[in-house]
Amino acid sequence: MLRIISANLNGIRSAASKGFFGWLAKQDADVICVQELKAQAADMKPEMLHPDGYHGCFHYAEKKGYSGVGIYSKSKPDRVVEGLGIADIDAEGRYLQADFGKLSVISLYLPSGSSSEERQQVKFYFLERFLPHLRELKASGREIVLCGDWNIAHKEIDLKNWKSNQKNSGFLPEERAWLTHVFDQVGWVDVYRRLYPDSTGEAYTWWSNRGQAWAKNVGWRIDYQIATPGVAEKATQASVYKDERFSDHAPLIIDYEHD
Repeated sequence: MLRIISANLNGIRSAASKGFFGWLAKQDADVICVQELKAQAADMKPEMLHPDGYHGCFHYAEKKGYSGVGIYSKSKPDRVVEGLGIADIDAEGRYLQADFGKLSVISLYLPSGSSSEERQQVKFYFLERFLPHLRELKASGREIVLCGDWNIAHKEIDLKNWKSNQKNSGFLPEERAWLTHVFDQVGWVDVYRRLYPDSTGEAYTWWSNRGQAWAKNVGWRIDYQIATPGVAEKATQASVYKDERFSDHAPLIIDYEHD
């Protein structure tokens, strides 16, 4: 079995103080992708850099207390690719790839557009430039699991209040159409949805801090494991861990059969 976890930590130091690494030690995961570190190398304590039994690699944002992604793995990667080679995207620490034999695992943190129209345009520009990279990855012949916070709920089933959010970032028609293109035209697979096509409330991975969103499970499914068809077909079970809260997101855990 190959267990992969994706978790937006909304600050690695904050998540650590809420018990994230203690929880992680009990999961027997092979690879853990984390997003929104909100830390620089100098801020990272030993348990954050290399938890017991894991190698850690990171892509930090240049701006302090902002963005950043990481990957923990039991096996040391054969190769690590930090960033996309696009200066403005890489300055925000949004992409990290680790290769293990024929498998690549990627930690991705896609921009949010909810803070301003300007940031929404940054998000659209990211999507436009990221699509060719997704095509290249798909055509590479490697098996790939791309984990992360995509900041897009794909379909009405993927968020509680879909009707009132149709003009809001994260559920805009253009964003949803882009994700449909990634699946239907480019050929990536939404692994959770492959396993559980009709799952609603238990699929949510993020809850607003406003109102009683968490208590009432008024959530969104915006964290995904998206994979090439070969490895996607080997997924056996998936779950969203909600018994403890480390962040405003919940970890997405997927088990794959392993050759």
